[in-house]
Amino acid sequence: RVAQVLAEMGTGQAQFILADLGVSSPQLDRPERGFSFLRDGPLDMRMNPEQGMSAAQWLATAEAAEIAQVLRDYGEEREARRIARAIVRERAVRPLTRTTQLAELVAGLLPRARAQAIHPATRTFQAIRMHINDELAEIRAFLPAAMDSLGPDGRLAVISFHSLEDRLVKRFFRADTRQPDPDLPLRNWEIPEAPWFPLGRASRASTEEVAHNPRARSATLRVAQKRGDPHRAS
Repeated sequence: RVAQVLAEMGTGQAQFILADLGVSSPQLDRPERGFSFLRDGPLDMRMNPEQGMSAAQWLATAEAAEIAQVLRDYGEEREARRIARAIVRERAVRPLTRTTQLAELVAGLLPRARAQAIHPATRTFQAIRMHINDELAEIRAFLPAAMDSLGPDGRLAVISFHSLEDRLVKRFFRADTRQPDPDLPLRNWEIPEAPWFPLGRASRASTEEVAHNPRARSATLRVAQKRGDPHRAS
């Protein structure tokens, strides 16, 4: 949709694109969207409430092994199997349809020491949200589309809030198209140059910023620049 948005704005290329990945504060703050474990609402979590399967629908039918894999892969949850089994047991008694219902179930399973760092349901909610919205696939599709939409010397800045998201961005920005094909007799200077390059190191929120905005604690900013047109007159 990057090219479509630019076309609607009446421009074919952009000089700067900023992507703020994941769920937004307005989505978290509206209980009816079902993203927050702190506010009671329907267990939905869909970015587009008109499309796809809600979190409640998925949890009602998924096998324990599938739930555990999602919690491990997307939430890096160490207690994934335990939580998955508890979800399956709970839904046999009553449907899981509310955010606080799921949050309380997870909180009752995890050690008290863990709960002091972050809310015990944080990783579970994050993992389920990323799964039902297929967020990593969306990022994989977005990054090359955004880079293609930049003009020469244009910059793409991406703010991520999860290690998996940041890993995708980091690898994409550092993608080295200069790796030689072992089947071709090319010298080093004949290897094509990468079309973009990362600008500096990743930036993270300062202590002062996190104190002002706790949701920024896991934010990571990376920036890459598209190479200029070598044929363009200086």
